[in-house]
Amino acid sequence: MTGSTIAAASGDDARTAWANNAPRVVVDTSVLVAGLRSRNGASFQLLASVTARCFVPLLSVPLFLEYESVLKRQEQRVVHGLSIADIDAILNTWAALGEPIRLHYLWRPQLRDSDDEMVLETAINGRANAIITHNTTDFRPAAERFALDVLTPAQIIARLRREP
Repeated sequence: MTGSTIAAASGDDARTAWANNAPRVVVDTSVLVAGLRSRNGASFQLLASVTARCFVPLLSVPLFLEYESVLKRQEQRVVHGLSIADIDAILNTWAALGEPIRLHYLWRPQLRDSDDEMVLETAINGRANAIITHNTTDFRPAAERFALDVLTPAQIIARLRREP
């Protein structure tokens, strides 16, 4: 199965991509924050594995701008200890390895937290296999309507390790 075949997949067909190719995922901002705050844990492992191309991060403009805004907040920088230049380098890597997604359709409202809508919209428009988040409870009902998996960083790392 080629990348273009996966891009055309949807619903249950998209879920078979786990076995055939790098899964297409949308990573919630909370995962990036957790991964930069600690080198222990699945969030950091997930961030570190992006360069191995184990998965394809899907990126929309609103989502990427949120990544940048949140990661560059002073209170975040105090905890993770990264400079603005360090954050820019990390985001540039994500931008280079990710797939840009245009939001042709807005599906609001679907979620209790309106700040999470851009994550879901990126996943739907990008025909994602999964949303990676620490907030699985809020995403699950809407994601099920669109046949998306909602996984924690630990769950996707476990799946990626099982893949050949």
